[in-house]
Parts: sequence; C-alpha cells; structure tokens
Amino acid sequence: MDYLKAFLVGGLICVIGQILVDKTKLTSARILVMFVSLGCILGGLGIYEIIADFGGSGATVPLTGFGWVLSKGVIEEIDKVGFLGIFTGGLKAAAGGVSAAVFFAFLAALIFNPKEKG
Repeated sequence: MDYLKAFLVGGLICVIGQILVDKTKLTSARILVMFVSLGCILGGLGIYEIIADFGGSGATVPLTGFGWVLSKGVIEEIDKVGFLGIFTGGLKAAAGGVSAAVFFAFLAALIFNPKEKG
C-alpha cells in the first residue's frame, strides 16, 4: 500500500508539472522554482508534513519535498538558535541532498561524455 500511495502522490505532482509545461508559457526553470517555493510555503504552514506522511517518498523526492526540507530546517533551527536560524537552518537541512546531487552529477559527467546543447 505504501508503494501505491507514493506512486499516487508523486504521480500527481508530476501531472501538475506536465500540465503547467503543456498549458502555460512558463519555462521549466520557473515551474521548478514554483514547486520548491510551494513546498516551502506548505511546509511552513504544516500542510506538507501531512502529505509527506501519506505519500512517503512520492512526496519527499520531488522538488516540493526539497522546499519542505528547507522550511523544516529553518523552523527547527529558529527554535534552537533564534533569528540566525533563518539563514542557517535551510542550508543545514538540505546539505546532504545537495552534496549528493553534486557528487552524482560529477560522477555522471566522468562516466558519460556531456555535451552542450547546440
């Protein structure tokens, strides 16, 4: 049942993204920023945690999940250190994911021969 929930939530997020690509003139970059921002907003309001509890990795892996991690880190860090947590919380919470993304992108660039679009 967990797999089905993850598939439904992750699939719904992807469907929303595809509809935005197909039906609007928004660029992919703007849609990605919108998803991260939406994850931050819903995380700050406490709504995204409910979605993540239901959908598991279907909610935490997409970019909305990254926004949620940022907001969650900021909230936790504000509770620990106060105002300075606004600046450090998101970075601390997302450091592992960002580091992994950079590392695996580097490995992919070494293994495959990346070329610029032209």
